[in-house]
Amino acid sequence: MELGFLSLSDLQTSPDTGKPVTAAQRIADTIDYAVLGERLGLDVFALGEHHSLDFAVSSPAVVLAAIAARTSRIRLTSAVTVLSVLDPVRVHQDFATLDLVSNGRAEIIAGRSAFTEPFALFGERVDNYDALFTEKIGLLLRLRAEDHVTWSGTFRPPLRNAPIAPRALQDPLPVWAGVGGSPASAARAGILGLPMVLGYIGGPLSHAKQAVDIYREAGERAGHPEKLRVGISTHFYAGTEDVFPYYHEYLRPKKPGGRGFMVDRASFNAGTRRGQAIMVGSSEQITEKILDAYALLGINRFYGQFDWGGLPRTLVEQSLHRYAEEIAPAVRRAAT
Repeated sequence: MELGFLSLSDLQTSPDTGKPVTAAQRIADTIDYAVLGERLGLDVFALGEHHSLDFAVSSPAVVLAAIAARTSRIRLTSAVTVLSVLDPVRVHQDFATLDLVSNGRAEIIAGRSAFTEPFALFGERVDNYDALFTEKIGLLLRLRAEDHVTWSGTFRPPLRNAPIAPRALQDPLPVWAGVGGSPASAARAGILGLPMVLGYIGGPLSHAKQAVDIYREAGERAGHPEKLRVGISTHFYAGTEDVFPYYHEYLRPKKPGGRGFMVDRASFNAGTRRGQAIMVGSSEQITEKILDAYALLGINRFYGQFDWGGLPRTLVEQSLHRYAEEIAPAVRRAAT
C-alpha cells in the first residue's frame, strides 16, 4: 500500500495567535512539508485546487513543480483538479509539463468540485455539473493517449488533428477519479477503468465500502478488473495533543450562510473512534484504522489530510514524523 499526505492549503485564522496566515506563507510551508515527507519516506504528496480567498492554491501544477525541483522520489498529484470548469487541453499540458519537470512523478486526480464558485468564475453553469465532467474526462483521456486529436463536443471548441504537446514522460500519464461518495461517480470511475480516490471524511467505514463495491462491480462489468485501484483520503493528525480547536476552526462557517458546519467536541471524539472516518489519535490508533480500511476496502493508497485548521507548523511536522516513522512501517509490514 502507498502512503500519502494531502493538503488543501486552507487559509485560517490561528486559534493560537488570532492572526490569519498569508497565502505566501501557506504555500512556502506546504512546499517545505512536501520536502519533509519525501525525506521521511512517504510515497505521495497531493495538493488541492480551490478558487476562493479561503485557500492559497488555485493551480496545483505550479506549486507541485516547485516541489518537484526540491525532491527526487515522491509522487506528486492534484487533489483534485476541478476538471468540470477547466480546459482539458490546458490541464494535460500543465501536468505533462510537471511530469517532465519531475522526471515522471506527476499524476492527476480529476474531480467535479464540491464548491460552486469555480463555475461562475470560469463561465460554466452549475446545472451542467455532471455533463461538463463527463465530456471533459473523456477528452482528457483522449489527450493523454494520442499525440494528435480530432474531437468535438458541447463545452469547448472542436479539435481537428490538433497536436497535443508536450507529451508526458509516463505513458500513460496517471489519471485518477476523485469521488466524494456519489454512487454514480463511483460507477463512472469503474466504467472508465480509472483508479479511484474516495474522499472519506465522515461516517462509518461501512459507508465507504458501499462506494468501493459499486466502483469495483462497475469496473469488472466494463472489463477493467486489472485497472481498478482504490485510495481514500481523510482528516488526519498523528498525536495525542488536543487538536479539536483547530478542527473546529477548519470546518466552521466563516460568514453567515457560508460553507461549513459546526462540530462540537463530542461529535469530534465520536468521529475519531475505531470504525469512523477521522484519523486523529495515537500512532497505534491510526495504524489500526488504516489497516481496518485496508482489510475492508482493499485500498491501494491512503492519503492523510494533515495540515488543516491553522495547525501550528510544529504540530504538523511532529504528526508527519509519527506518520512516517511509526505508522508507515507498521502498516507496510501488515499490508504486504
